[in-house]
Amino acid sequence: MKILLTGATGYIGKRLLPILVLNGHHVVCCVRDKNRFFCPPELASNVEVIEVDFLKEETLSVIPEDIDFAYYLIHSMAGSDSNYDELEKLSAENFVKRLSDTTVQQVLYLSGIVNEEKLSKHLASRKQVEAVLNKSPFAVTTLRAGIIVGSGSASFEIIRDLVEKLPVMITPKWLNTRCQPIAVTDVLEFLYKSMGVEATFNKSFDIGGPDILTYKEMLLGFAAAKKLKRYIITVPIMTPKLSSYWLYFVTSTSYKLASALVSSMKVEVVCRNNDINKLLAIHPIGYKEAIAKALVKIDDNMIASSWKDSLISGRFNTSLSGFIKVPKKDCFIDRRKREIIDYDYTINKIWSIGGESGWYYGDWLWQLRGFIDKLYGGVGSRRGRTNRNEIHSGDALDFWRVLYANKEEGKLILFAEMKLPGEAWLEFKIIRNNLYQSATFRPKGFWGKLYWYSVLPFHGFIFKGMLNSLIDKK
Repeated sequence: MKILLTGATGYIGKRLLPILVLNGHHVVCCVRDKNRFFCPPELASNVEVIEVDFLKEETLSVIPEDIDFAYYLIHSMAGSDSNYDELEKLSAENFVKRLSDTTVQQVLYLSGIVNEEKLSKHLASRKQVEAVLNKSPFAVTTLRAGIIVGSGSASFEIIRDLVEKLPVMITPKWLNTRCQPIAVTDVLEFLYKSMGVEATFNKSFDIGGPDILTYKEMLLGFAAAKKLKRYIITVPIMTPKLSSYWLYFVTSTSYKLASALVSSMKVEVVCRNNDINKLLAIHPIGYKEAIAKALVKIDDNMIASSWKDSLISGRFNTSLSGFIKVPKKDCFIDRRKREIIDYDYTINKIWSIGGESGWYYGDWLWQLRGFIDKLYGGVGSRRGRTNRNEIHSGDALDFWRVLYANKEEGKLILFAEMKLPGEAWLEFKIIRNNLYQSATFRPKGFWGKLYWYSVLPFHGFIFKGMLNSLIDKK
């Protein structure tokens, strides 16, 4: 079968792709930027990649007409636009218009549980997209999920951050809201097994695990899995804005995502119509087992995808392409070069930079810079990295975004997503037997130049120390 996969670089899309390919399907992946798409070599022969922006109708012509099934996984939980609900509606309308001219039999849409009368803006937007899709001439199957539990999911990472960092939590009253979490492995099974099943055509189903819990119970359940003693006190005085700032400063989430989550977490998300469990003979696992599975993946460094790698977790809106070529004109550049002693040692150190490995020199200064960035509404340095050893274009890496990563070529380019009066790049490249390290800053006006000269005294030992650490074995 030929399957159209939208959201192929997203949290669910990345995990669904290998399932589809390994089951013998040819998958056409829709991405807005090919530079962000990484396809494992073992899947490449059955994967086709096309650049499509569903907000721009003229780009949709590249979608093949001979599509059998399609997955609609486009989701803007907390994009940079305040009118993201209107953009999501437009995206769905363009999708329906184009796919109406194809041979697609069924579209599978992953939405949120929308059973309450009063919904958050985010959940209302999900329901609106469902309504748009249902007006199409092709069959639509909507799967409505609540909190998705899995390594790298936004909800799981927030729970993990809160529990691991705060022995005592003074929390808002929405922690007593009930929800029905579901393991990401079960979400993927529902998505795959629903494909081609006529009994699911033109229907909506709630999908969830067997446990109905409050968010407080979920936090304590994670603490129990990690064998940590945690105390949670809920208070009624936390406003939504204060709650959003609480999540933003304590966890790795962005403020916009925190705000969207707080708004949605005040709404109960419990399954009502989950007949699909019997229909597809799927038995979702409980919250405790879902947490255990996620922790194994983290411990084994086998996180398949993370919400942090989504562009909405930083400053980018769409394409990385315009930033890959590091500029020189009107820029301040700190260039350094050293001969390599052991190539394998140096390249592996470069590919392990950031996250748990740190920046090899003056780590406390990098952490201070991340803290200051948070104070000014930036991403901070808590995003870390998805994989300890692998880096791909588009990945988040602390307060940087990976623009280009080619280990065989020995070249890595990072772009700063911290709050700056300008734009900054950090580049590593190995040419013959030398490592070239460059920090480039393109200032914006007087404040940009002042910023560069104010941090210049620190560059001498930070960047020199980092370069030496990448070469000299301890």
